[in-house]
Amino acid sequence: MKKYRMPLLVAAIAIAILAVPVVASASHQWGKYKWNSPAPVTLTLGDNVSSIWDGHLGEAIADWNASTVLSLTSASGAANNLADCVPAYGKIEICNYDYGNNGWLGTAQIWIARGKNIVKANSRMNDHYFTSVSYYSSDASNWRQYVMCQEIGHDFGLGHQDEDFNNTPLGTCMDYTGNPLTEADLNPNTHDYDQLVSMYGGGDDEKDGGPPPGKGKPNFAPLSGGNSEWGKAIGTDGNGRPNEFERDLGKGNKVITHVLWAN
Repeated sequence: MKKYRMPLLVAAIAIAILAVPVVASASHQWGKYKWNSPAPVTLTLGDNVSSIWDGHLGEAIADWNASTVLSLTSASGAANNLADCVPAYGKIEICNYDYGNNGWLGTAQIWIARGKNIVKANSRMNDHYFTSVSYYSSDASNWRQYVMCQEIGHDFGLGHQDEDFNNTPLGTCMDYTGNPLTEADLNPNTHDYDQLVSMYGGGDDEKDGGPPPGKGKPNFAPLSGGNSEWGKAIGTDGNGRPNEFERDLGKGNKVITHVLWAN
């Protein structure tokens, strides 16, 4: 009988391990920023976009709504000025506009209170590039969906899973890519949903989020052409370009801007 004790003990340990709940593991929260709300986090996204973007916004909302900790609805947009796309407290506004030949495809801005709580947010898509015959003309629809999905993801406090434009895509819109070719590149993936659960579902919050900033100093200063309101650059992408900015409003309040530059 003695010879069976060890196998039985190993089996008992294995069963015990399997019985332990699995906690979602993720690592790309955007800093420590998150909405100060229990799950499901209920948010309204204001639709200020034109007809060519409506389908992309609808798909992005449906994709992010697949998260177990988000409850999203769409409403008519309330941004008085599309150039600024400023949201009201507790709201997210989504806008498209010809923001000019300034180098960026999209931005996401989050207004922060008490150093970490998101209190309002927006996403802006730059029509200057998406309507250009010479720029992304062959797959403009994919690029619109990719940028829309990523910028809205930032509004929930998500960072990037990866910031290298040239490596193999991870199959999520929260990854930098030089060319979003597949459906998987245009949508969130399981890792994104796991991160949201980690942030809002009672799991351990990530102390730091996202991949490390791009190596090297920024190779140009993009704070021009109406972008001076972004404040100081505090991060760079995998190509060394400043892609995260902070504007200090005082008393723990600030605006954080993420920029997706044209590749």
